[in-house]
Amino acid sequence: MAALAQALPAGAGLSPFFKAASIAIVGASDDITKIGGRPVHMLIKHGYAGAVYPINPKGGVIQGLPAYASVRDTPAAPELAILAVPASATPAALRDCAARGTKAAIVLSAGFTEAGPAGAALQADLVTIAREHGMRVLGPNCLGAVNVADRLIGSFSIALEEHMPPAGHAGIVSQSGNVGSHTMQSVARRGMGVSRFIATGNEADVDVADGIAALAEDPDTRIILCCMETCRDAAKLISALQRARELGKPVIVLKIGSTEKGQQAAASHTGALTGSDAVIDAVFRRHGVLRVRSVEALIDIGHAASLLMPTRLPHNDAVTLVAASGGFGIMMADAMSEAGLALPALAPLTQQRILDAVPTASTGNPVDASAQMSSRPDILLKMLTALLDDPSDSALVLFMSLSLYNTRLRGIYLEALAQVRASHPGRLLMIISQGPADAIEQINALGIPVFSSIDAAATGLAGLARLGQLRAANAPQRALPAAEPVDPIVFQNEFHAKQALGKVGIDVPHEMIAGDADAAVRAADAIGYPVVLKIASEDVAHKTEAGGVMLNVANAQAVRDAHARILANVARHAPTARIDGVLVAPMLQGGTEMIAGVSQDPVFGPIVMVGMGGIYAEVLNDVAVQAAPVTEDEALAMIRSLKMFPILDGARGQAKADIAAAARSVARLSEFAFRHRDDVSDIDMNPILVRPQGQGVVVLDALMIPRAAPAL
Repeated sequence: MAALAQALPAGAGLSPFFKAASIAIVGASDDITKIGGRPVHMLIKHGYAGAVYPINPKGGVIQGLPAYASVRDTPAAPELAILAVPASATPAALRDCAARGTKAAIVLSAGFTEAGPAGAALQADLVTIAREHGMRVLGPNCLGAVNVADRLIGSFSIALEEHMPPAGHAGIVSQSGNVGSHTMQSVARRGMGVSRFIATGNEADVDVADGIAALAEDPDTRIILCCMETCRDAAKLISALQRARELGKPVIVLKIGSTEKGQQAAASHTGALTGSDAVIDAVFRRHGVLRVRSVEALIDIGHAASLLMPTRLPHNDAVTLVAASGGFGIMMADAMSEAGLALPALAPLTQQRILDAVPTASTGNPVDASAQMSSRPDILLKMLTALLDDPSDSALVLFMSLSLYNTRLRGIYLEALAQVRASHPGRLLMIISQGPADAIEQINALGIPVFSSIDAAATGLAGLARLGQLRAANAPQRALPAAEPVDPIVFQNEFHAKQALGKVGIDVPHEMIAGDADAAVRAADAIGYPVVLKIASEDVAHKTEAGGVMLNVANAQAVRDAHARILANVARHAPTARIDGVLVAPMLQGGTEMIAGVSQDPVFGPIVMVGMGGIYAEVLNDVAVQAAPVTEDEALAMIRSLKMFPILDGARGQAKADIAAAARSVARLSEFAFRHRDDVSDIDMNPILVRPQGQGVVVLDALMIPRAAPAL
């Protein structure tokens, strides 16, 4: 089914779900508690202006409208069909709609793939019918689609039974109907207008990427809120995100769960370090998407962003805090710092202006302005103006405890906020207050976001700052490797892996495979002492555990002894292993160890990983990942994002490492993996010795695992 869906561009053919001039409800009912009754009821109640055709074999009248025994009997071909019949009857109903000329259908019914093999076969039938007739199918097992402004309701959501959300500019796309419906209702309660809603359910045809693409193209939608469980089609999702970015539509995603990983070869370290959740994070970052971790954050940040778009999103992660209480100021500072925001010191002129306005105020950050701050509108205005004029260009967050519940103080704050918004239209000002609701609505109307708690404000501002950074960053210009023939890869052992990597410009040591002790001595003499000896075998991936590595071998006799010990150790550890010989390599030292590699994600394909060597990658989970290929700039950003990056950057007087060379190697590895994505499953370069700045890097060990042949 997925392969059929991939044939269509993201968002293609979705217009009828939102702009249909006529709708047929197949399985319509007089009972508004039934799935077939609620869409009819809500279309009538909320004033949909198009034609509504209830379809029921009994005909007659349903909820005051003429009903038809079949969709074939309607006065005109409905542009959209809503199917609310049992799963077993759905393929026939869809075929009737297709024959009538209907171009889109919403399948509300359950009992398909989620119900087992028989249901999966029914779902496959729906896709076949849709493809044969050029239809788009939303669902099955979904909560449908809504165009708020036009009152087009292709849903049975209880969130719409009594009230429609206000029309506005937030588009909502969700794989989960209940999560999406909750989001729509919560958005409405916040006073945030909704443009479109679409819940994709089982995604037999239309998926979350289609929804994002359609909302990106929708002129009424300015911001896209997405609830995502999984991605089924990487190329289509990326295309949709790119289109949203091109059109200036911020995408905020609540991603829940993790995509299933394909089985990783036991020999690969990289496979264990590149989890699918980290991969989706990386893809989101690349395409300017903000990921949030809760429905509350999705709504809070989405609402704030809708008020601030497009000119007042944060330019940096700096924040200035002001409260009438030192205690609340400290609490704010703690929360903001924990969220990763910076609290810059105020400029001397700003401090003097604060004291001119409120002589008893403290002039640190946070600012303890005391209750005198709100004694008169002109005093509050002077205070806020001084802070917004500060050269730090930071966001300003004002804590208001119970002030808005006091009529006198409410008037003072609203007057000052209106004036400062008019005088500083491009600056970000946020409020922390719990109400009352009508006062918050007035403040929101000024384009000032209000958060209900200190923690929510910290999470929200950090998200807004991240969104501002993502939107300001240019999309990476990735030139995909040319589709040219690639040399076949020999997967026999470490030596062959390094040879393949060396051909694409990744620095590997000069080393030789010796078939016996005499050959090992000759190789060591040619390379120069001291040397390293390692077993060369495709059956021994973890050489150290097998006793197959000897370091710092200093002379010919030591080479003979090491050669004998390695063969004996491996014979005990893996008696059936095929032995290609012993690898002789130079003993290289003087640098910092890193690890890089590639694994295969079942959705996004080859994923490149980089981290610090030794225990850091696995014990501290200190790695960065991205879908291959990556540019050198992206690889450098990945390295800089590591917790242990200061070690590479000369912490405590150490020599700075050659991170430019490391980034170059990671980029070349990613290009190699992308070119060979059909042949190579996993690659480990572990360790990579990163030498001091200007001296390059060298891959000390490498492992390459072939992709398994597809099952016949």
